[in-house]
Amino acid sequence: MVHAAALKQVPALEFNPFEAVKTNIIGSQNVIEAALDQEVEKVILVSTDKAAMPANLYGSTKLCAEKLFIAGNAYSDGKTKFSVVRYGNVVGSRGSIIEKLIKNEGAHTVTITDERMTRFWIDLEKAFSIVLFGLQHMEGG
Repeated sequence: MVHAAALKQVPALEFNPFEAVKTNIIGSQNVIEAALDQEVEKVILVSTDKAAMPANLYGSTKLCAEKLFIAGNAYSDGKTKFSVVRYGNVVGSRGSIIEKLIKNEGAHTVTITDERMTRFWIDLEKAFSIVLFGLQHMEGG
């Protein structure tokens, strides 16, 4: 099973923090409990590079979801394995910077958060293959 559901719109989450908690944290716990109840063999959470050193609520809630998933292994009696994959921006995905640039063809400048910022890019096919690799090779944790 792949858990990829999340609220990702950073400004909306900052304005509505409990919605972020309900979806990204409590929703992830619901997935864990359902997987344990149904003895699903493998469950993987799709997370984000923003969970590495969270600077906003989105990254923080995804980090919490990761910790819940890893802790889920302690409750599984070995029947269900939980793991996490993390990656950065998926080129061409809904809401990506590429989509915004395409929709705003006349833009002469692009504003970034910080000139020292690094963006990690991955295409949709590679993102999919990372999730499949994780499912095939995960050991729980």
